[in-house]
This record gives sequence, structure tokens and C-alpha cells, in this order.
Amino acid sequence: MKTLFLAAPLVLVANLAHAGIPLVNATCPGKIEVHADEGGPIYINGKEGKLKKFNDNYFEARGAGVTISLSINPDGSPAVSYTGKNRANGVCELKKG
Repeated sequence: MKTLFLAAPLVLVANLAHAGIPLVNATCPGKIEVHADEGGPIYINGKEGKLKKFNDNYFEARGAGVTISLSINPDGSPAVSYTGKNRANGVCELKKG
């Protein structure tokens, strides 16, 4: 019973870690597809990336040989960029809808 009481707060904390991630679909140069559901996680080419939260407005996900940077602008709109192998980097194009 004690385990249940200890586990419940940990589950709540884990869910809050991704609270600032919006719904995002983007295409990056090099045929890199990025998807995130509201609240996370962030998927890179269909596979869940390893997420790191820096603050409520900036996240990075690593996977498939790239790092995806997701930032939330002051108006609430997302911005997505990538850094890949050999330090290639660029801005990703957000998809409508």
C-alpha cells in the first residue's frame, strides 16, 4: 500500500515534465520528419526521441542521429530546428493542420 502512495506523486511529476509541448508536425532538411502530440513526446522519423526539457519554452529531442530543438515563441507558436551529423543544421518547416 505504501508503494501506491509513493508512486502516485511520481507519475504526476513525470506527466508535468512534458506539459509545454504543443501539437507539432514539421519537415526538416534531409527528409527528417518531426511529430509531437500536445504534452509530448517528440517523434523523429516515427521513433520516440530522448527528450530533455530546458524550461517551459524550450525542449530538445535526440534520435535518428539528429537533435530536434522545439521552442515556444512568446505568442505561443512553435519553432522547430535541427542539428544533424557533421553539424548540419537548419530550420524545419511546420506543416499546416
